[in-house]
Amino acid sequence: MATPHSSSGVLERLFKLNENKTTLRTEILAGITTFITMCYIIIVNPNILSATGMDHGAVFVATCIAAAVGCLVMGLLANYPIALAPGMGLNAYFAFSVCLGMHVPWQTALAAVFVSGLIFVLISFLRIREAIVNSIPMSLKFAIGGGIGLFLALIGLKNAGLVVHNDATLVGLGSLTKPEGLLTLLGFLMIVVLHHFRVRGAIIISILVITGLGSLLGLNHIQGVVGEVPSIAPTFMQMDFKGLFTASMVGVIFVFFLVDLFDSTGTLVGVAHRAGLLQDGKLPRLKKALFADSSAIIAGAALGTSSTTPYIESASGVAAGGRTGLTAVVVAFLFLACLFFAPLAQSVPSFATAPALMFIGVLMIQGIVNIEWENITEAVPAFLTIVFMPFAYSIADGIAMGFISYALIKLFTGQGKTVPYMVWIIAVLWVIKFVAFSG
Repeated sequence: MATPHSSSGVLERLFKLNENKTTLRTEILAGITTFITMCYIIIVNPNILSATGMDHGAVFVATCIAAAVGCLVMGLLANYPIALAPGMGLNAYFAFSVCLGMHVPWQTALAAVFVSGLIFVLISFLRIREAIVNSIPMSLKFAIGGGIGLFLALIGLKNAGLVVHNDATLVGLGSLTKPEGLLTLLGFLMIVVLHHFRVRGAIIISILVITGLGSLLGLNHIQGVVGEVPSIAPTFMQMDFKGLFTASMVGVIFVFFLVDLFDSTGTLVGVAHRAGLLQDGKLPRLKKALFADSSAIIAGAALGTSSTTPYIESASGVAAGGRTGLTAVVVAFLFLACLFFAPLAQSVPSFATAPALMFIGVLMIQGIVNIEWENITEAVPAFLTIVFMPFAYSIADGIAMGFISYALIKLFTGQGKTVPYMVWIIAVLWVIKFVAFSG
């Protein structure tokens, strides 16, 4: 049986390869594997955020650099094989709920992301983060993920023209004869089949294939593959704090904070468990991992992108043998290498990224099977959380309805004392927001 080779020098001191029973080759391959499964974000994120008026090229650069910064800090400081990038769901909330839905300038929305990152740093050092996560009922945690999944799917279907406005029924089925819609369905089918056969990079493969087919049909124009790195100036340090501290924007900051709180903490623990890195059920060097997450959010906002968060796709690299931060460092350098592929990213149409949104929706909604559906006092708040997100076209409203209904239902069924204090605080804050600032 082969044993890990004796590593020496800087890499061994930084990552403790021998101690973690891994090798340089294994860590590099694991990093490549993780990158392939999550690199779709460099195409999808600019497409989503550019809907707000943000410069596509600048967002592309911000996405790559923010991901690289997050991966480097996670790898070098916390020594975990966990990669970070702008999060799906949070970018959709940023673009479609905050900027387009609430008519908030993207510069102000970036400031909200920046402040949420500062709050993360604060609670991470004060050890409040775990207490908050643990106090939120599991049914609401799973419901928030499921609701965001439906929200992403609706955005994908709308972008593809498969769901359209209907005066009589509010929404309706779009044309199934238009090539854009057919290509979206083909791309979705491609992702499902490739994922079933465990083909790594199923999402990015689908995006590139559908983009190529769309170009052949004359539906989009490929501007090139490799080119100059776009300027980041249009989004770099463009945060506007002047209009930030209103009741509505405080709510926005809270949603950025809350969603990323669940997403990042769950991903950190889940991937670490998969890698066998937990000790007595706890994550060693947790404070360093949380700092990596928080600093990536702050850096991303300064660069010009929505919240950066750990990616569950890191589990693919762990499955390939990644056990140390070297895996994350490899991912960081691959994201930086992508800076030269801006022309390709700018060539991808929305109907090519729509299948990715739909499939990520599938993955996110799977958690609702863990909700106690037989317990009506748990099921109803979870249901309201899930349905209000897509139907109200707002992640924030879904979270609000879930927390308010949970507190009230438990109270009027004689279970008020079982409601965690944090749920009461969040519910009351949302009620105040709706009553006093309904406009």
